[in-house]
Amino acid sequence: MAGGVGSRFWPQSREDKPKQFIDILGIGKSLMQMTWDRAAKFSAKENILILTNRVYEKLIAEHLPDVSQGNILTEPSRNNTGPCIAYAAFKLYQKDPEAIMIILPSDHLILKEDIYYQKIKAATTYLQKNEALLTLGIQPSRPDTGYGYIQYSNSHDEIKEVLSFKEKPDAATAEKYISEKNYLWNAGIFIWKAKDVITAFEKYAPTLFQIFDKGNAYYNTDMEQSFIEENYPDSPNISIDYAIMEKAENVCTIPADIGWSDLGTWTSLWAVKEKDANNNAVINAEEAILSNTKNCIISTRKEKLVVVDNLDDYIVIDEKDVLLIYPKSKEQEIKGVTQRLKEIKANKHL
Repeated sequence: MAGGVGSRFWPQSREDKPKQFIDILGIGKSLMQMTWDRAAKFSAKENILILTNRVYEKLIAEHLPDVSQGNILTEPSRNNTGPCIAYAAFKLYQKDPEAIMIILPSDHLILKEDIYYQKIKAATTYLQKNEALLTLGIQPSRPDTGYGYIQYSNSHDEIKEVLSFKEKPDAATAEKYISEKNYLWNAGIFIWKAKDVITAFEKYAPTLFQIFDKGNAYYNTDMEQSFIEENYPDSPNISIDYAIMEKAENVCTIPADIGWSDLGTWTSLWAVKEKDANNNAVINAEEAILSNTKNCIISTRKEKLVVVDNLDDYIVIDEKDVLLIYPKSKEQEIKGVTQRLKEIKANKHL
């Protein structure tokens, strides 16, 4: 899934080039390319579908030259993850009624890839004999209020029954979840058979089911895109969690410690980057001279010298047309800055 905007990563993530298309780690690869490389290790390249907004079709082709045009599924409108996944499920089912889907956000970081592949293998093996909707749940390393949580049944099996999905909690509730030791972060990584999730759409999200069920004669034909252009915008704006996962009874999870981050904020990037003795993470700068400065993340253009004195716990992002200097404690407000830019019609900076 590669259609998001990543507005909390502004000003580096822009509407015309969101964060999945950026080398945000400064390692020579975009997050999209890293996700593709991981997927290609457990799936043939011809079986990898890229779901994105149509405005990013050219960017996909630039970043992933190995992907065929027919494997780029373009959405004519942004309607959240429910319609996106429904479209892919119906298309795959028409190609192979026993197809297993692995749903991967395109902008996540996974550091422990060997464990990640083991968990994916365990999930696909389980699905050979079980009709279940699986989610990869992340072992929490801290009581974070920025993620939804998955409560699971504390059995000795590797695959756990999901008891409930929880919205992003306040700090006290997050502490409680961690202490109870049967909660995971909801990473938005799902594994299931196409036919099983279609059955769930029919039962729990009939409007979505009806819209995409009408296209069975068109998927994998020259008429597919015309059908999608006409019908996709009619689908409700709903996440897969609200549409199915919070309602279905056959939901399971695999607890996983895979060195995961959704890289949803500048602070989450700071957390995984190499830092100096004063906990500063500097990205791309040719050289940095930091005095009396600690706990900062600083990202600039590669040819820049960065000189900073007396700064603590700040985000400093230097782009060609925007300089952002923001306290890390207020970074959730960065998304609001982009909204204000829209209001004053400063769209060239979005």
